[in-house]
Amino acid sequence: MAVRRLRKHPAALEVTAFINLIVVLVPFLLSTAVFTRLSVLELTLPAQSSGVEQLKVNDLKLEIVIRPDALEVGDRIGGLIQRIPNVETGYDVQALSSLMVQIKQRFPDAKAATVLAGPDTPYDALVQVMDAARAAYTAQGKELISTELFPDISIGDAPVSRK
Repeated sequence: MAVRRLRKHPAALEVTAFINLIVVLVPFLLSTAVFTRLSVLELTLPAQSSGVEQLKVNDLKLEIVIRPDALEVGDRIGGLIQRIPNVETGYDVQALSSLMVQIKQRFPDAKAATVLAGPDTPYDALVQVMDAARAAYTAQGKELISTELFPDISIGDAPVSRK
């Protein structure tokens, strides 16, 4: 008896509908995607001091301590330079910026500053203080001129206040 076998034809893969879907979907997803711009702040950690620091008369170790009620600007060796109390809107960053300009005029070679903040300090306040210490901006006509103050910013924990 003769055996009859079915011939199997290879199945053809129909991908035109899928390609049409991809052609429409890819531009739609690219046009609705949200592109974010990331800003990165260069920071360094304070150096570990081994032993007694070298005490130099013209050496500035600038520290800005962010307290809940004020900004305390001081020299690690010389002590408090100025205490800037808060204004109604928060920290007085403009006064801090003008003080940084005055300090930079007295110490033109200094480039480092340390910002010390408590654990409950808002991130926005920390960034505003770092920006005020890093550069000062002045308007000349319609242009904004940037002056570099203390670009090497280190951050750390604020010491406990003595009240």
